[in-house]
Amino acid sequence: MSIDPASFAPAAPNAQRIWVVDDDRSVRFVLATALRDAGYAVDGFDSAASALQALNARGASAPDLIFTDVRMPGDDGLALLDKLKLAHPQLPVIVMSAYTDIASTAGAFRGGAHEFLSKPFDLDDAVALAARTLPDFAANSAPEPVSEAPVSGTGSTELIGDTPAMRALFRAIGRLAQAPLSVLITGETGTGKELVANALHRESPRARKPFIALNTAAIPAELLESELFGHEAGAFTGAQRRHIGRFEQADGGTLFLDEIGDMPLPLQTRLLRVLAEGEFFRVGGRELIRVDVRVVAATHQNLEALVAEGRFRADLLHRLDVVRLQLPPLRERRDDVAQLAENFLAIAARKLGAPAKRFAAPALEALRAYGWPGNVRELENVCWRLAAMAPGETITAFDLQGALSANVAVSAPQAMEWDQALAAWAHARLDEGAEGLHAEARELFDRTLLEVALRFTHGRRAEAASKLGVGRNTVTRKLGPGRKRR
Repeated sequence: MSIDPASFAPAAPNAQRIWVVDDDRSVRFVLATALRDAGYAVDGFDSAASALQALNARGASAPDLIFTDVRMPGDDGLALLDKLKLAHPQLPVIVMSAYTDIASTAGAFRGGAHEFLSKPFDLDDAVALAARTLPDFAANSAPEPVSEAPVSGTGSTELIGDTPAMRALFRAIGRLAQAPLSVLITGETGTGKELVANALHRESPRARKPFIALNTAAIPAELLESELFGHEAGAFTGAQRRHIGRFEQADGGTLFLDEIGDMPLPLQTRLLRVLAEGEFFRVGGRELIRVDVRVVAATHQNLEALVAEGRFRADLLHRLDVVRLQLPPLRERRDDVAQLAENFLAIAARKLGAPAKRFAAPALEALRAYGWPGNVRELENVCWRLAAMAPGETITAFDLQGALSANVAVSAPQAMEWDQALAAWAHARLDEGAEGLHAEARELFDRTLLEVALRFTHGRRAEAASKLGVGRNTVTRKLGPGRKRR
């Protein structure tokens, strides 16, 4: 058993006891120091086994709070969490991890974790979290039930990100997946609202039941009622047989209603009753249908503004908006662009049966600098286009310009912000230890300008030289005399 030595001033006799379980000695040291400085009695352990051994040896002298890492040799933090909750269901456990994905956060909350702390974390935040946790559990002596673990997917490969905004989103999904609450997902078009809804379902106790999605804006208003609630044969012209609606299809599971702000007012009234009572009639039917459905709604619109305009019911908004998740636009999490792009490119190449491709560093910086008005969906479309159309195995900034030009028109500074991309490229090359950077950048700058000008003039060198304000000999010298027209 490995326990950190008590090398600090002893805590007060009545101090609350906290254990820190982490195989990284430096993490144990700094977190334990911060907690001791705040007046807690702290012990550190380098593995789940050593913590469990100490817990069994001390019997009733269990700590008041445990911080545990997820990835450790032997039993990981989630396995430790399971064993702790079996023996001490009231013991609050805060799970720490540098891997803040949906599978990790949902697994922690499903196992009964009190909170999920993303590494690296601010020590003041960790101490404040301990202070908030301990009074809550001291006042609550009743053990909380642990839900049965659902069938989990292979992990979310679509929802990708490591920026603070995405880490916070993953933690929220992990916690909300276990709660039978209505969730309203807001965000611009293309940010991945359906992926969030799917993750909430996949990590929930409803995972064995259906996940049904319906875009209310894509269904004509006169057909939407039937799509939602179903209809009986003969209910209206063309209704030759009974139709089971989306609510019945989703019974026991989750119904995702996208673009809820476009739902007609009369249907909003019917939806409100289903949310309140869990029952409805099919169109043209007399049989009362009861369902158990968790509704997750999404919109890119300002529902509060629609309420003020009389286009959306305030009481329906309150029913749907029990918890709200706001998805950030891609331009606000640019550090995720490279990871997303490489993932989309690999998926596209595999599904198209095309050779694997990779982005050159300047191309990735150009992607990061782009404004992405269409968000993640636009990035995915660009990657599919590149997988199919880019000629080489390495995608260059020149290839990217052609792919981006097919998207919605934006001004040149918005579209590329090339000076920011250049700065990021230079920083990356200097980090790599590159020398002679000015000559390398100058050559890349000239070649890119000339390539674009030749493409614009369909290979006419004299016209390209005129557009750029240089002599024709300059074009020939820099590109080579043997370069054929395009």
